[in-house]
Amino acid sequence: MTTEQNKAVITRFNKEVIEGKDLSIMDEIFNPDFINRTVRPGFSPGPEGMSRFLTDVLWKAFSEIHVDIHSQVAEGDMVSTRKTIGGKHIGNFAGIPASGKPVKLRIMDMVRLKEGKYAEHWSVMDMHDVIKQISG
Repeated sequence: MTTEQNKAVITRFNKEVIEGKDLSIMDEIFNPDFINRTVRPGFSPGPEGMSRFLTDVLWKAFSEIHVDIHSQVAEGDMVSTRKTIGGKHIGNFAGIPASGKPVKLRIMDMVRLKEGKYAEHWSVMDMHDVIKQISG
């Protein structure tokens, strides 16, 4: 696959799965042997762990979710994405109860694709900024 096709897979995950809340697409774009290298404690590093994080954490903690992709850099089978997930804080997140405040999760992801599907994932989010937004 080309780097542009790889970027399109990442964009599709962000827009259709995270923003659109459509987990059915995950079977299409995740390898069964996918590994999340920055998995949260208590979650499986495989595709089911990613699905569970979305349903049990992200979608319960935030409503009106939208994903803005600011930039993507691709080389070979790797795609790096700088993005913001925005929403309204409606449920417990990082031990902080719902505040009703708007929030922006600033994230940098790196994904390795294999045959056009997610094979590995690394992610960094500015948690200090998120906590400041919802507790301040």
